[in-house]
Amino acid sequence: MKQGSVMGGALLIAGSCIGAGMLALPIVTGMAGFLCSTILFFLTWGFMTSTALLLVETNGWFHEQINFLSLLDRTIGKSFKALGWIAYLFLFYALLVAYISGTGTLFASFFCSFFNLQIPDWVGSVALIVLFGWVVYLGTRSVDLCNRFLMLIKVIFFGLLVLLSITYVDPQLLLYENFMYAPKSFPLLVIAFGFHNMVPSLTNYMKGDLKRVRLSIVMGSLMAFAIYLIWGFIVLGILPLDQIMESLQTGKDSSQALSLFLNLTQIKIWAGGLAFFAILTSFFSQALSLVHFLADGFKVKHKKHESLGLCLLTFCPPLLFALCYPQLFFKALNFAGGICAVILFGILPVTMVWIGRYHKSMKGDYRFPFGKLSLVLIFTVAVSILFLQIADMLGSNII
Repeated sequence: MKQGSVMGGALLIAGSCIGAGMLALPIVTGMAGFLCSTILFFLTWGFMTSTALLLVETNGWFHEQINFLSLLDRTIGKSFKALGWIAYLFLFYALLVAYISGTGTLFASFFCSFFNLQIPDWVGSVALIVLFGWVVYLGTRSVDLCNRFLMLIKVIFFGLLVLLSITYVDPQLLLYENFMYAPKSFPLLVIAFGFHNMVPSLTNYMKGDLKRVRLSIVMGSLMAFAIYLIWGFIVLGILPLDQIMESLQTGKDSSQALSLFLNLTQIKIWAGGLAFFAILTSFFSQALSLVHFLADGFKVKHKKHESLGLCLLTFCPPLLFALCYPQLFFKALNFAGGICAVILFGILPVTMVWIGRYHKSMKGDYRFPFGKLSLVLIFTVAVSILFLQIADMLGSNII
């Protein structure tokens, strides 16, 4: 396979980030206000990019193709490998459930708005798997090429929606702030910058060139940061606080809330298109990484195409959940980000690097800077986010 390009890798990273999480972000962070949201975006970007670079370091210790499970097994042992199995499956099945159920809702809304046809949500969910699951089966190169095309379309939809909406922005709405709501935003923010599952696949795609991998990660995550900032500016500058609260309570994402509030046909078209392509690019990235994770776990050798059995194992369970419980969009994202993603992409990378560096003397072509101090700081932040989410789920008054 030809070595992947840095831009192609960056677009895979950006595509993985800028998906369903982007649609939910302004609604979830909106209660804290635009200024607070911007600060949270920056802090989360720094935290998640750092933990991704820790994974680049661990990947550099091994010269063969290796995935997350094998990294855990060979650095911190089989007990953590079992934890990785559980957290990884929960995380990516939850994400795929969110994407599949979200697509079903978009399909139904599209046919109702433009053809006056009432179709059940499950039709769109099944169509997503049938039409686009085969691209994942064809492998990383096919997903990369398809993702580039979809990212271009998504950027066009995003740009047109911003141009159409910006005249409706009220600067006074952007001045609102309430930092008390900030902690509740972290689980979704972790998901919004959660591309770490792509690191092993990206390392293999770049033929082990860690410099190119790091460039792809930084470029892709900065693309996501910029788009989140612009999207937050538009949504929080248009929607009043009561509309944000109502959307949060009813499970509407930001594109739906925007189109309903402005009630303009053009806005509805571009908002619906942005939502669809945002979910689709994330679907590709997460589905591909889950297939590779299962291949690593079951020791399935890599071939020209992905294993059909692993693809079925990737798509069938979340499809069944999405069909049985279609209103899981926010709940699935919140659980995935607050619990599973923090364990996988915050706590475990730090633990692997600490044990690999300081107990097993593992070395590679790249070493994350600042030594033990940076590892302790990152670990403390990860545990704090995990604690906040558990407290919130238990209905604690801490936050």
